[in-house]
Amino acid sequence: MCGINAIFAWHPSAPPLRADELMRTREAMRMRGPDAAGSWISPDGRIGLGHRRLAIIDVHDRANQPMFHGRSAIIFNGEIYNYGELRAASGERGEPERTGGERFATTSDTEVLLRLVLREGPAVLPRLRGMFAFALWNDDTRSLFLARDPYGIKPLYIADDGGTFRLASQVKALLAGGGVCCAAACRSRSRSLRRSVRCRPGTGWK
Repeated sequence: MCGINAIFAWHPSAPPLRADELMRTREAMRMRGPDAAGSWISPDGRIGLGHRRLAIIDVHDRANQPMFHGRSAIIFNGEIYNYGELRAASGERGEPERTGGERFATTSDTEVLLRLVLREGPAVLPRLRGMFAFALWNDDTRSLFLARDPYGIKPLYIADDGGTFRLASQVKALLAGGGVCCAAACRSRSRSLRRSVRCRPGTGWK
């Protein structure tokens, strides 16, 4: 169990994000990830990612998040059960192998997910076996891609005020940041993502 959060000031009229809001949201999920914490804000202040980590696969600091490949980054909560198979099928090599293909920097499922989504986009989702919720910032396309496992095991809540988009693993974390009010959450500004299921208005948060 980990905690992920992000703020994306997507509209040109929206002010740059506030680092203190990103940190408050992240730290409201401390219990979800006691082993490590990380954050990143783009130089232009338009996108920020936060992560609280419960280290299970590749417990070294090298696998902390946000994790980067080039200038793109991912925050991920969950586990991809078939990541070894996907990694082998990609034709890439990692430690301790040193021949053929591009070398991995970690032995984590996060890095496999990051590289495959950057390479294949949404087409990779049906190949993932596991429970997951993640957000990937693609710096080349200036876009934020979100996905969740088909059964909704891993939580992912979003809020969009028409200029700034926010996400977190818990509604209380969104509220703790200060950029989302409880009333807005109750009016469906925060919504639980469901794959292939249309959400009802509201989250049940009161």
